[in-house]
Amino acid sequence: MPELSVLLPMLVALIVIGAFAGVIGGLLGVGGGIVLVPAFFYAFDHLGYGGNRLMQVCVATSMATIVITSLRSVSAHNRKGAVDWEVLKTWGPTLVISAAIGTFVAGQVSSMTLQAVFGTLAGLAGLWMAFGRDHWRLGDAMPGQPVRSGLAGAVGFFSAMMGIGGGTFGVPLMTLYAMPIHRAVATASGFGILIAVPAVLGFLLLPVAGAPPYTVGAINLPAFLVVIGTTLLTTPLGVRLAHAMNPKPLKRAFAIFLTLVALNMLRKVLGW
Repeated sequence: MPELSVLLPMLVALIVIGAFAGVIGGLLGVGGGIVLVPAFFYAFDHLGYGGNRLMQVCVATSMATIVITSLRSVSAHNRKGAVDWEVLKTWGPTLVISAAIGTFVAGQVSSMTLQAVFGTLAGLAGLWMAFGRDHWRLGDAMPGQPVRSGLAGAVGFFSAMMGIGGGTFGVPLMTLYAMPIHRAVATASGFGILIAVPAVLGFLLLPVAGAPPYTVGAINLPAFLVVIGTTLLTTPLGVRLAHAMNPKPLKRAFAIFLTLVALNMLRKVLGW
């Protein structure tokens, strides 16, 4: 059993990570994975759990938390009648299959490759949050085949590789096809379940040498449990803050923060 001197710093780091992810998620409506994955990576790396598979642990553990948070989120949105179930039904099979493929690929590549994927796509997401415009459009309605399957496949595949729930890519895509933002956010909350469940099942079968204590497959159980507990407590605080202040400047600030985190991850990949 790991010593208390190892477990205690890990526990403190996880509580801080979960609290931050919950507040940011409630305040800005961004998925927790975009915060959790880099936070897990820097925390575990600082605590001495490096190696060629560390990023897999971060991605897998983030996915495990998304199963719970997405169920809670889509249920809350559905009670308000905001979820577009037709989109979920038509995108669902492709999201599940592409997420399974993305998980398999994530299990085969190095931690550095996953860092490069996360850094590049998170950087693009940060730029979108900073400079994207509400009036930009690709069409006046959600696309039919084969565009629909192509978009759903890309969302599922890259979300599984990054450890995020699909909202980071799904919300901008749906708004570009003229879906109202609140309906897009509500519908994208359902993407998380469709992407995370096959991903978690795959990551449970992926052994990781040198992983942090109490890791099953690639999923770290203490991180999963602590983050779920703290985000459930702090997300409502973020929601209250969102109603008490103008979130747009904060969203721009988070976009800058996310872009810097992504660039720092890419810097590590390049060995600078």
